[in-house]
Amino acid sequence: MTPTTAGQQPSHYVTSMVIIGVLFAIFGFVTWLNSSLILFVKVGFNLDNISAFFIPLVFYISYFVLALPAAVVLRRTGMKKGMALGLFVMALGALAFAQSMAMYSYTGALVGLFVIGAGLALLQTASNPYVSILGPIESGAKRVAIMGICNKAAGGLAPYVFGALLLGGVSAYADKIQATASPAAKALLQHAFVSRAFAPYVVMAIVLALLAVLVVLSSLPEIRPADAGQTPGTDRMRRSIFSFPHLWLGVLCIFVYVGMEVMAGDGIVIYGQSAGLSLDAVKHLTTWTMVAMLVGYLAGVALTPRIVSQQRYLALSAVLGVLFAFGAWTTHGNLSVGFVAALGFANAMMWPAIFPLAIKGLGDRTEFGSALLVMGIAGGALIPQLFVHLEEVINFQTAFLLVMVPGYLYILFYGALGHRAGQPGRNGALDSAVAES
Repeated sequence: MTPTTAGQQPSHYVTSMVIIGVLFAIFGFVTWLNSSLILFVKVGFNLDNISAFFIPLVFYISYFVLALPAAVVLRRTGMKKGMALGLFVMALGALAFAQSMAMYSYTGALVGLFVIGAGLALLQTASNPYVSILGPIESGAKRVAIMGICNKAAGGLAPYVFGALLLGGVSAYADKIQATASPAAKALLQHAFVSRAFAPYVVMAIVLALLAVLVVLSSLPEIRPADAGQTPGTDRMRRSIFSFPHLWLGVLCIFVYVGMEVMAGDGIVIYGQSAGLSLDAVKHLTTWTMVAMLVGYLAGVALTPRIVSQQRYLALSAVLGVLFAFGAWTTHGNLSVGFVAALGFANAMMWPAIFPLAIKGLGDRTEFGSALLVMGIAGGALIPQLFVHLEEVINFQTAFLLVMVPGYLYILFYGALGHRAGQPGRNGALDSAVAES
């Protein structure tokens, strides 16, 4: 198929959006299983919070390690085949995870998650710029927000599906394991518990492999990103990637944002436990964060860019994040947990706004810029680790506040000023990376 020039609206635009929407739903479901997996391995392998949080650590660090190799792969395969390859790698990771759970190997399970994350790194490096440049860059946040609705709707279902299959009666099971005096009997109980994950992950692997084949056979067009959002008057072929400061500030913004998102989505489980909620009560808390994100996406689709530009919406979302973080700090129990879930609303439009702003004007550097942004997803590995280590020595609410507020303040900076860095504006002054509506 002849490559489509970025930014055009081809006749198969709707079909392309549907196919990409399915892909976003798939990696939303897989990604937000992590919140339930944290609880699952904590009980099944008898882990402390720090060890259980190796789940998001290895999952998100794979983005940092493999995003740049993914960009090289995409140069050779194109975006369409690259997405299919990402799904296939995810399938291999799911099989490795399933086998490790059957063998009662936490190390093996972490390796499987790393491979799943590797597949997602390839998939995200292709799919995010693809949807950003499928139409006009000014409405990129709206298209990414639509993908976010698919992503978070599936992510909201993940804890319930996982809970039904694997976390049924988790409180009673945990009590039974703790009450068992014999080490051998306790090991048998724990092995039986984690073995529940084998069949669901084998099924997941089969589904992912089938989807990879379907993507290759689909009518999804190949898009050439070289003409994406060119900045008039610049020679994009001669510009070094280091001459785009708005991109590098955006990489840091993605790093911070993903950390904020994982804290609100995955970290809410540990936060809820620390607030005194039972294991059965916390296993579905991530769904409430996803619901809040869905509401935020719907608001974003309705408001951007017609009523408010994506960069202004980003700044407003960061202010909400600061307010909700302080709300969680000043309240207790269910209300405090509710403020953490409400961060989903504040977080919703951050990725959809940051990504198009950061790749604006990159031209033939778009794949590489996208890979750098995907590397920033490593914030989901490191920022939660900062929280679980802090909460070992200070109050968990204070630890949460100290992690979240500086992060949202940086996102506010990027939405207000950082996205303009290096961007030529009217009359030679710095101006917005994306035209104000």
